[in-house]
Amino acid sequence: MRYMKAFRKGNSHRGFHQSFRSQSAMEYLMTYGWAILIIAVVLAALFELGVFNPMTFAPKASPGSCQVVRPDGAGTTNLISLSGECNGELPQYVAQSMLGHEMAYIGNAPNVQSNSITMVAWIKVYGYPTNEGWQNILYKGGPTWAYGDVEYGMGLQMNSSSYPNPNTFEVWGCNSDIDEFPYTAPLNNWVQVVGTIYPSHTNPANSVTTAYIDGVPLPNSSSEELSNLPCSGTLPLYIDEGSGSSFDGAIANVQIYNTSFSSNDIQALYQEGIGGAPIDLQNLVGWWPLNGNANDYSGNGNNGVANNVTYTGNWYSGYSTP
Repeated sequence: MRYMKAFRKGNSHRGFHQSFRSQSAMEYLMTYGWAILIIAVVLAALFELGVFNPMTFAPKASPGSCQVVRPDGAGTTNLISLSGECNGELPQYVAQSMLGHEMAYIGNAPNVQSNSITMVAWIKVYGYPTNEGWQNILYKGGPTWAYGDVEYGMGLQMNSSSYPNPNTFEVWGCNSDIDEFPYTAPLNNWVQVVGTIYPSHTNPANSVTTAYIDGVPLPNSSSEELSNLPCSGTLPLYIDEGSGSSFDGAIANVQIYNTSFSSNDIQALYQEGIGGAPIDLQNLVGWWPLNGNANDYSGNGNNGVANNVTYTGNWYSGYSTP
């Protein structure tokens, strides 16, 4: 009987300690739970702001730190060269759209003097239109984007009910001819888009197009051939044309060449990254890094006029180095 009492006493003593430890743990959580929750929220906010992104601490190229030098003046190619920090450094800023306004208006727009063109840009889409709509990345044409007044350009078409593919990447040629490539742009991720136009092998009077995303060609959903280049060359160039076709996102490193690139050239251009310099200076007609301004650093003096654009230094989210 004495042993049983001792056993019961020990069991009760052990239960008391377990209950005490459980109560202490609950008191600890009650005391420090709010602090732990606040710390978790702060860490999540810092992560969203890119504080823990290694690119946040990478060296950044200041506006205009790399540019093309043409000793004989705009439009010349003799002794042409790159000058400055031109090794693909990340840009300090990128251009962020304000819906309803173009990012840049280039009145003295580069003309296409040959029958080929390559257009390049890095884009980050923030949102899609709720109804059918276009998001113009760049185009040379009239202010209302009416049929027949586009000389060249490229953009995204979304939520279409009149085309076989509801979402497409589009390349525009002379007289507003359009070629569509099935493509749904990812939200909040940087991609490089390239559109090229060059003479058709079957009918040299017409042009054909190719399109690339991150150096990879897209299948063409249209068999039509475009009116041949060059166009009249009298209309201005818009980066993110804002009259009803405004781009909802960010754009960087716009380049235009007076030639069509091969797939190897385009892959090399993609590998240079968002801060890459032009790879063909002889045929370069315009280069707008959009790193803090809308200036043309091709040496051809086609500076743009920014219109309600925001240049943001916190752009790294969604970008992966090629």
